[in-house]
Amino acid sequence: MKVSYNWLQNYFEEKLPDSKKLSEGIIFHSFEVESLDKVKNDVIFDIKVLPDRAHDCLSHWGIAKEISAIFDLKLKEKEYKIFKPVSTNLKIEMKDNKCLRYMGRIIRNIKVDKSPAWLKEKLEAIGQKSINNIIDAANFVMFDLGQPIHCFDLDKLESEKVIIRNGKVGEKIITLDKKEINLDESILVIADERYPLAVAGIKGGMKAEVDNNTKNIVIEVANFDAISTRKTAKKINILTDAVKRYENEISPELCGKTMESITSLIFELASGEVEEVVDIYSNKPEQKTIFISADYINKRLGTSFLKKDIENVWQRLGFEYEEQNGEFKIIVPLLRIDITGPHDLVEDVIKILGYERVEEKLPEINLIPKINEISYKILWSRNKLLNDGYSEIMTYSFRDKGEVEVLASASDKKFLRTNLSDGLKESFKLNQINMPLLEMNDIKIFEIGTVFKKEGEEMHVAYCDKKNCVEITLEEFCKDLNISEFFYDELLKAKSYKLKAIFKPWSIYPFISRDVAVWIPEGESVDKLKQILIENGTDLLIKEPYLFDSFTKPTSSVGGDGKISYAFRLVFQSFERTLKAEEVEEIMTKITNKIKENVDWQVR
Repeated sequence: MKVSYNWLQNYFEEKLPDSKKLSEGIIFHSFEVESLDKVKNDVIFDIKVLPDRAHDCLSHWGIAKEISAIFDLKLKEKEYKIFKPVSTNLKIEMKDNKCLRYMGRIIRNIKVDKSPAWLKEKLEAIGQKSINNIIDAANFVMFDLGQPIHCFDLDKLESEKVIIRNGKVGEKIITLDKKEINLDESILVIADERYPLAVAGIKGGMKAEVDNNTKNIVIEVANFDAISTRKTAKKINILTDAVKRYENEISPELCGKTMESITSLIFELASGEVEEVVDIYSNKPEQKTIFISADYINKRLGTSFLKKDIENVWQRLGFEYEEQNGEFKIIVPLLRIDITGPHDLVEDVIKILGYERVEEKLPEINLIPKINEISYKILWSRNKLLNDGYSEIMTYSFRDKGEVEVLASASDKKFLRTNLSDGLKESFKLNQINMPLLEMNDIKIFEIGTVFKKEGEEMHVAYCDKKNCVEITLEEFCKDLNISEFFYDELLKAKSYKLKAIFKPWSIYPFISRDVAVWIPEGESVDKLKQILIENGTDLLIKEPYLFDSFTKPTSSVGGDGKISYAFRLVFQSFERTLKAEEVEEIMTKITNKIKENVDWQVR
């Protein structure tokens, strides 16, 4: 929300702190200030008011009250132009309870004109375009107090009667921005005796638009259901400043103050004859009373605030209160609809006194956590299989067949899996193909996951190697497990969980593997052979040569010459293209020739 420094200053006799200090105070006690912008002789704050306080802080008055409490500055009462209302013939008919309060007032013989400089400057400073003195007055009061207002040209109505009702199927309205809206029974409208005049709480219509020829107006100050307004705004795809306020819920009590303010301002700017207000307000909210003690507050905050510190907070917030039997009896202002219990008052206390006053220490709580049996069994099972040399995989839960069908899914994956084995076997075959790349002689994989059957869900364990594939329930796998520990530490700290390597993505192109075995004299280092392979393998050799076999031919054996055969596997792959066999053969020839430079070595 855009907030003007000069506008805020109108709420205080005392000079406000400079904009930077004011911003810091708001940030550390109430809301995030996203930016400060210099606009002529003013500074504009862009304040991020959160939804829980939008009902009373999406306004200059609301922010001024926050500043008053934060800096302990006294708010001054605003002076309004005095007017004397006369009797009225205005009729208001309420046909739907989605309107919580409707106030209407006629002002006759007004003069629609340009707005005075002060009003234009204030609106333009927060990014609002000046239109005329009537519409500008309504916009000003909304941004001042937070209550949306609408004005209708009385002479464009069918009669001096306003009806709050649901729209009708087939009915339409042209909004002020010339958008045609198809109405229906889910959309609340403000209407005269024949036509809709506005989409309630969202946008006015062109039928009763105030223009330069307008002489008589009806002022609407109303309160509409937050959920209904939000749904309608989304349905017709219109978001206005009024919607932002209604959808976050505003107290209907704000209507009274707003009506007096807008009437006074229009009377000042456009003169006219003011009539009595018609106020339809059947379900007035009850005044909330909350009891809270200093002990309650300090226990929840971990603080040691004195009673006088807390009492000072109530005073700075403008709360009515009294002490009763060691507790504060707080009368919650009707505009603070966010305060529902003592926990909300605790938040107000620390917000005003400062979060920095909360000591940085952990609470002394002696709790023994209750073990989650399922989680423990999963951890235990995973740890056991990892220690047995298995690697964990995760397969898709969606399959082409099963017992439980999913409606919104791909045509070939309509069902939830009934077992883990099918996916595990598919993964086993894929991993077998990549054995050279993985530097593995054998594939051992497992999965722990949920399977879905008609009778319900089950947690299964499945593991697979070159011999067999086994799948059983988690309960059966853990049948010999005796859970007596209180903590998971021994499982979470298991050796198998330690990070062994940093992940590097695989190439999307196929790899080619080649094996080379070389006899070298006993006593010579195999590292020399390995280095030859690395140096001549080019950058297409993506992994270190993998020693997968060695064989010693002792001198005492028949034909023995005291040599050792070392067999290495070389894996070639490109990250940019598919390799050709000829390329790899060329590299292998180069490697072979380099090996033969060693007289006593022999390629097998």
